[in-house]
Amino acid sequence: MKLKQRVVLLAILLVIFIFTKVFLIDNLDTSAANREDQRAFHRMMAGLRVELVPKLDHTLQSPWEIAAQWVVPREVYPEETPELGAIMHAMATKKIIKADVGYKGTQLKALLILEGGQKVVFKPKRYNRDYVVEGEPYAGYDRHNAEVAAFHLDRILGFRRAPLVVGRFVNLRTEIKPVATEQLLSTFLTVGNNTCFYGKCYYCRETEPACADGDTMEGSVTLWLPDVWPLQKHRHPWGRTYREGKLARWEYDESYCDAVKKTSPYDSGPRLLDIIDTAVFDYLIGNADRHHYESFQDDEGASMLILLDNAKSFGNPSLDERSILAPLYQCCIIRVSTWNRLNYLKNGVLKSALQSATAHDPISPVLSEPHLDAAEQRLLSVLATVKQCTDQFGPDAVLVEDRMPLSHLLEPCPFGPAVPGHPDLVVLQLPGLLRQRGLQDLQQLHRPGI
Repeated sequence: MKLKQRVVLLAILLVIFIFTKVFLIDNLDTSAANREDQRAFHRMMAGLRVELVPKLDHTLQSPWEIAAQWVVPREVYPEETPELGAIMHAMATKKIIKADVGYKGTQLKALLILEGGQKVVFKPKRYNRDYVVEGEPYAGYDRHNAEVAAFHLDRILGFRRAPLVVGRFVNLRTEIKPVATEQLLSTFLTVGNNTCFYGKCYYCRETEPACADGDTMEGSVTLWLPDVWPLQKHRHPWGRTYREGKLARWEYDESYCDAVKKTSPYDSGPRLLDIIDTAVFDYLIGNADRHHYESFQDDEGASMLILLDNAKSFGNPSLDERSILAPLYQCCIIRVSTWNRLNYLKNGVLKSALQSATAHDPISPVLSEPHLDAAEQRLLSVLATVKQCTDQFGPDAVLVEDRMPLSHLLEPCPFGPAVPGHPDLVVLQLPGLLRQRGLQDLQQLHRPGI
């Protein structure tokens, strides 16, 4: 065989070897990731039912100290939380030492300080469980039970980006009024035999107070995030205009996501994937009111999108507002781990998980049967939306590795740059085959021993 033929044959064999090696490694990594996703799901399900118990036998720390230490840039609480029941018990029972009007916003709330100095946000009951909120998808008062249900859905989805929430009954006459500020106290009134208050907010009116059943008011309390983690507010790129006849760009521009991808912080890092996770989360709970969102300050897009203020949810079980999913169906990308988790939750698992997670809450039952069924149906719609994307673009373009830096998506060309730290190696850039991994992921493909 001539030398030229040998070189050509050797080159062909080398290319086949590299193709096979990368393909097998990619499949092995994907299988390992899928197995870990499945294990994480089983761990979540095993610890889903949280009994509110007061004891913290293994530590001298207070519940508030433990919860504060949980918070890190990418999660509010860890995957395994044996202390969660004790923290939620404290939120639901600790003595209220101060009560004030809530922080600025459109909806009625109160800011409470619990024994030990912990701040919580109290949202009062406005509707019975079976009340249907008609009108626009963002219509009506805040729903306190929606905050509770949304927190547990955050646990079920494995996001861990929502502050802790638990239901609580408070006696307005004996627990709130004696420790209320003058500003809050001035908004109290009596309607019939019921004690009521209307607080201070953009839409708070004396003619529309929240009323207790006698003196006892049902509500939700949300744990205030530690002050060492200041929040930064961002306008949601898929926010609504809230003006009749005025559409936001995303509502008429089919290429809107392409423009978002070129804008900081959505042009790199995890923020765009967080937006899409949040769209799925909001669609399942029926929340069409996320006009802004919060992250930690000075994070340069690296920290999570924090799932705050979820009370405009579970208003109308018959309304499936598809526009909430716009980030998903316009960008057609979703985290592999999110996709796996959604598939694990089908066939009635989501409904059962929500029932189990909320069973021990003080205000249980948290959701009515129609709302649980609605979440199940919306899950099917999310799965169908992702299926449409994968049919159109292929699963390798749609299902994105969780930790992929979006600024380093591979462009299809025969050979790429040298692997950082390995100048003798180059990255073989094959569209689809590498599942659009970033260079950081590709380093793992070429680690010693592979």
